[in-house]
Amino acid sequence: MQNNLIQQNFIVPAKYKGKRIDATLATLLPHYSRTLIKEWIETGQITIDWKIKKPKDKVTGNEHVCLEATLTENTSDQPEDIPLDIVYEDDDLLVINKPVGLVVHPGAGNRQGTLLNALLHHCPTLTTLPRAGIVHRLDKDTSGLLIIAKNLKTHTALVDQLQKRKISREYEAIVYGTFTGGGTIDAPIGRDPHHRTRMAITDKGKPAITHYRIIEHFSSHTHIAVRLETGRTHQIRVHMTSLHHPLVGDMTYGNKTRLPKQASEECTRVLRGMKRQALHARRLKLTHPTTKESIEFESSLPEDMQTLLRVLRENKTPVPRHSRFAVNPAQRHPRESGDQEKTIEHENPATVKNNDKKQQGESS
Repeated sequence: MQNNLIQQNFIVPAKYKGKRIDATLATLLPHYSRTLIKEWIETGQITIDWKIKKPKDKVTGNEHVCLEATLTENTSDQPEDIPLDIVYEDDDLLVINKPVGLVVHPGAGNRQGTLLNALLHHCPTLTTLPRAGIVHRLDKDTSGLLIIAKNLKTHTALVDQLQKRKISREYEAIVYGTFTGGGTIDAPIGRDPHHRTRMAITDKGKPAITHYRIIEHFSSHTHIAVRLETGRTHQIRVHMTSLHHPLVGDMTYGNKTRLPKQASEECTRVLRGMKRQALHARRLKLTHPTTKESIEFESSLPEDMQTLLRVLRENKTPVPRHSRFAVNPAQRHPRESGDQEKTIEHENPATVKNNDKKQQGESS
């Protein structure tokens, strides 16, 4: 019989002083819904300093939280026979290549046809796991790799690796404008106060760190590799837009199509036909929770991004680069290289620090 008992003990950071218990724990336990956390508090499955509290009670900071809860079967979401592109599967975990257009979790207006529904059909025992074992997510129109836990032990281990930033997640994107080199963006992200469906850089947001490197230059576009330290909603899209380099096809943050000078008819057609953000989760690297071995998975760029890169190359020969990305495009790791690097701090998202002081986020 599968053990569905969750056990966690931790201390509430002092910075949450004055906030509601349920809201605080929803932030500290992001892989469980606030509704479920509220239920656990009310039933005594979560205690604060070994006492049962009310969800609306306020925290003072430094309290001891003890979570001992039993997961119940998910009966609200139904399994559906939706094809999955499975990259890897064993008794503990599953790695899938998510296509463009597939919603990860059911929500308002999307109760059916989601990845979660497909997973419940593929592996019925996932009904007892939080979010059917999904430990991180991709936007509907972002393609690429996702990892799913198949049992509670694996789920706990993967959540721990994510929180300790031990899972490497690497992406590729095509953005407007050109760069002189790679860099790091360190700027907190939260809900946009003026547009509730969007995210924005804000002092009240959660820490967000994005590293990026150049793969290939074009006349007025750049192909980049991106590595995340954190996983905030729309993180890459918001951070690149803050540099005035929004992703091609991103109608939420980029607003309109920008064409290079003397664009060919095919280049114009492909750019205008790109109706989703040009972003792909290319690579995942983690420690297997059972074998403790380092495992890595890679997914090829989808056809629409490959076509876009082809027409950009044909429209104008890329500027030669000394970065290994330009010398050998097959090596697309946004890791250490000889490129000069810049760090963009929150106080002025377009201000360059460190080596490349001349470069500021170029407006395109």
